[in-house]
Amino acid sequence: MLVHLAVNNYAIVDHLELELASGMTVISGETGAGKSIMLDALALTLGDRADSGAVRPGTDKADILATFDISHIPEARAWLNERDLASDEPQVILRRVITAEGRSRGYINGSPCPQQDLKALGEMLIDIHSQHEHQSLLKVDTHRRLLDDYAGCSELARQVQLAAQRCKQTEQALTRASQQGDEVSSRLQLLTYQLEELDNLSLQDGELDELEREQRQLANAEQIMQSCQQVINLCSENDSGSVLQALTASLSRLSGLAEHSRNLDEAHNLMASAQIQVEEAVGELTRYLDHFEADPERQQVVEERLGLIYDLARKHRVNPEELPALQQRLIDELESLQQQNLDADQLAEELEAYREHYQKLAVELSGLRKIAAEKLENAVTHEIQQLGMPGGRVQIQLSPQEQNTCPPHGLETVELLISANPGQPAKPLAKVASGGELSRISLGIQVTTAQTSLVPTLVFDEVDVGIGGPTAEIVGGMLRRLGEHGQVLTVTHLPQVAAQGHHHLFVRKEQSSDSTSTRIDNLNADGRINEVARMLGGIDMTEESLAHAKKLPASCKLQAASCKLQAASCKLQAASCKLQAASCKHSGCRGAQACQPQFFTF
Repeated sequence: MLVHLAVNNYAIVDHLELELASGMTVISGETGAGKSIMLDALALTLGDRADSGAVRPGTDKADILATFDISHIPEARAWLNERDLASDEPQVILRRVITAEGRSRGYINGSPCPQQDLKALGEMLIDIHSQHEHQSLLKVDTHRRLLDDYAGCSELARQVQLAAQRCKQTEQALTRASQQGDEVSSRLQLLTYQLEELDNLSLQDGELDELEREQRQLANAEQIMQSCQQVINLCSENDSGSVLQALTASLSRLSGLAEHSRNLDEAHNLMASAQIQVEEAVGELTRYLDHFEADPERQQVVEERLGLIYDLARKHRVNPEELPALQQRLIDELESLQQQNLDADQLAEELEAYREHYQKLAVELSGLRKIAAEKLENAVTHEIQQLGMPGGRVQIQLSPQEQNTCPPHGLETVELLISANPGQPAKPLAKVASGGELSRISLGIQVTTAQTSLVPTLVFDEVDVGIGGPTAEIVGGMLRRLGEHGQVLTVTHLPQVAAQGHHHLFVRKEQSSDSTSTRIDNLNADGRINEVARMLGGIDMTEESLAHAKKLPASCKLQAASCKLQAASCKLQAASCKLQAASCKHSGCRGAQACQPQFFTF
């Protein structure tokens, strides 16, 4: 529960420190004194959005610190331990700092943290009910959320929503795959044909260069033979003189000169080397001619092969040497399209599995909603009948949705209907409920759901607006009963509610010539009587208002005692009904079902 709240430089608060206890704590004061400001500051430590307007004028920053006792909140301790934020003490300190420039920082036990962490932890620590919540009752989404919270299946509802999202995403992917099916099929046929042509061509690496070289050789066979023979003749077989004859004669002359000058040895050696190389070249040409022959048939085969290559390259608008790369690209595309077909089949299987998973979760959610709907409508009906609507009746309507889809919020819509008077059919709130009735219904729902809440601290911010007279005493009794099982903070203007608190905080303004500040006093017994008298009679307290204020707490105690006696009587009546029902069943009485006990909430 909340044990300490410190507020510095927030709105009109310069410095405020509160020590809070369990039970029902009443917060009262004149309008504009700053009652709700304290709760707004508390909400900031729980992750609410902040802006620079929250900072007290003339200061650099607002600093709010809230300390909670979590010794009886194992979920919060586990959450802190998972994030290494736990301290040695069974407490957690939430802090929020807002600068005048609008920047905001959050801390948990002194460690910086994002705003969403404050919000996540705050949901385990405190639940704030606003005076404006009755307006949200006009939205059907609110009805579903209220029912799921009451049934304790909010997490299951979230899982159903996630399962519905997966189904929708898979359906969309499968639809896209199906729409592309015809295009893919046509493309697959074309790719298969094109690859078959390329496979039949079976072009090898380097084959194109070799074929082009061979084609040029075969096409110029006669010219090659003539040129080779001419070279041979010039080198060795020319009657008028050949290269070899000239070299031989030259060597002979140089040999005769070697005796006179050794400087000619190098020239002689080079000439001898040239003679040898020419002789070897003539030999190579001779051997080439001996094995070379013009082959028209081979030439035709080569030219036909080249023609196939060139034609296929023109067909695909690529250079002939790019055909192997083209073939690989087509293979890759074909495999990708084949994978798309496989993916479509897989998507269909996944969609079926997701739908089964969704259906399983949604059916479980529907069962919990049906059970909780009956309990919630009975409990809220009982509460609003005590709140000045004696003939009022609340009904929760569960309307099935189409089964061939996966609705994100389950298999049914949830709507809260109201019958304000006996004999009238239940209709939507927006059509039949007045503003005052909405306030009563909202309060009845909040009190009912708060009884099942696992959150130890409940805050009610002027939820009793529009209620007065005897109904106000009933509201106060409801809030006091909640406080007996935990911690309740309630901001109120009603003396009947204020008189029933276990503790009372009075909010007031202090004004000076240049500033205004908010102060909070923890009232003693006499102070509480004076404040209740002020709430009863206004600014001028009279003897009558003081006397009435002294009687209110006693009246509330008597009412609480009466409720306890009535509850005990109901328990005895229930036990008697059970015995009577058992007796009827034993004797075979057809009316045994009518003897089942009826339970009431006080």
